[in-house]
Amino acid sequence: MPRTSQNKAPPKPQASSRIGNGKELLPGVDGRSVAMRRYKEILGQLVRDMGGDPSEAKSIIAKRSATLAVWCEQVEANLANGGNIDIGEFTTATNALRRLLTDIGLERKARDITPTLSQYLAQKHGEAA
Repeated sequence: MPRTSQNKAPPKPQASSRIGNGKELLPGVDGRSVAMRRYKEILGQLVRDMGGDPSEAKSIIAKRSATLAVWCEQVEANLANGGNIDIGEFTTATNALRRLLTDIGLERKARDITPTLSQYLAQKHGEAA
């Protein structure tokens, strides 16, 4: 049977991009900047709030949410320092952020720590030894 897009196997790990295999969050970005460190903090907390293992779709939404959250914080800091903001732009961003966060869930979800059957048996076997 010829392979179609519907039955195509997922790419092998070595064929994945640096973002896809978790080595980078954003292409060509030095992760040491203040904004990037804050982005990683927010993204990490969102992932934890989702239970620690989000789907690819939820990961994408979480990344966009972290980006908007950092942008909003930067605009708020500018305002707090006496600068001006475009209230329409800020309102649009905060409304988009709210919608994205609603999509991934505003409530924390507990991470499932129930052991698999093999983990349970290995633990019990280890205790009996």
